[in-house]
Amino acid sequence: MLAKAMPTAFKSTSTSLMLIGVLALIIGIVAIAWPGVTILALVIMFAIYAFADAGLQTMRAFSSRSAGPVLGHLLLAVVGLGAGLFALAWPAPTAYVLVIVVASWALVGGAAEFFAGFQTGESAGTRALFLLSGLVSFVFGVLLFARPGVGAVTLALLFGLYALIYGFSQITAGVQLRQVGAGAEPLSELRDRV
Repeated sequence: MLAKAMPTAFKSTSTSLMLIGVLALIIGIVAIAWPGVTILALVIMFAIYAFADAGLQTMRAFSSRSAGPVLGHLLLAVVGLGAGLFALAWPAPTAYVLVIVVASWALVGGAAEFFAGFQTGESAGTRALFLLSGLVSFVFGVLLFARPGVGAVTLALLFGLYALIYGFSQITAGVQLRQVGAGAEPLSELRDRV
């Protein structure tokens, strides 16, 4: 029974990998073709997250037994609700703030990676990669701070490029898994050989 299920398991997994890949390709194409739509979608996703967080903070407030955490969770819920409403009412400033957050992250992360390149105990190649990736991240952060409007479009385009690469990799993995599944022998035949 397990022997007959094995090739089917490979086919369903490979099919799901290929479908995920196709979906990622579609998302990547949309992100590259319409970066403005992608930026708006990111802002809307942030608003949905803020609303969900507000709801969960409210639930936590009323599941608490003391007044201190109740007020703190309710305050966080109000902040989350306000952030979500702000994001939906004014998407352009929200996109700007998201770019500034990414720029800050790139600057701090880049500086940390750069200085990690000077640590002892790592091979020269690893240190060189830390230095290079740190410089790239740092420069990316500076560019985002210098031109945040262009930075938002750049982030949308990079997201689209990532989705395309991810989609192709998932489709390739699905095809390879399907080929492995086609060559799989039932367990009963393997047992008979032993």
